Amino acid sequence: MGKRILIVDDHPINMKLAADVLSLAGYGVSTAANAEQALTVLREVRPDAILMDIAMPGMDGLALTRLLRTDIRLAGVPIIALTASAMKGDDTKAIEAGCDGYITKPIDTRTLPEQVAAYIAGNRGKPSR
Repeated sequence: MGKRILIVDDHPINMKLAADVLSLAGYGVSTAANAEQALTVLREVRPDAILMDIAMPGMDGLALTRLLRTDIRLAGVPIIALTASAMKGDDTKAIEAGCDGYITKPIDTRTLPEQVAAYIAGNRGKPSR
């Protein structure tokens, strides 16, 4: 099995699409529909990267990211914000919360695996050529 990805997204269709695309690319995928489920998964699994929906009910993705950044066990794990709103300043909010970068929705299924691989390699979402 390849690298392990945790996808945190409260929209089942978005989560399934990302999970299917990454699974087909050889990634092991875990999913969580909210912050509480993500924390439960993270007790069992240390992913190589986390795709984090920003707008979720309850604890949103930015608050969860801030919390995860206090967990020494997850140090070095890239957290990539997934956001449907690409409003000016959203990228700054994501970075300030501790995200390593962000991918806008709808995701581009052709480039998502390469983007994730680049974050894991430390290239901040820019595929190496």
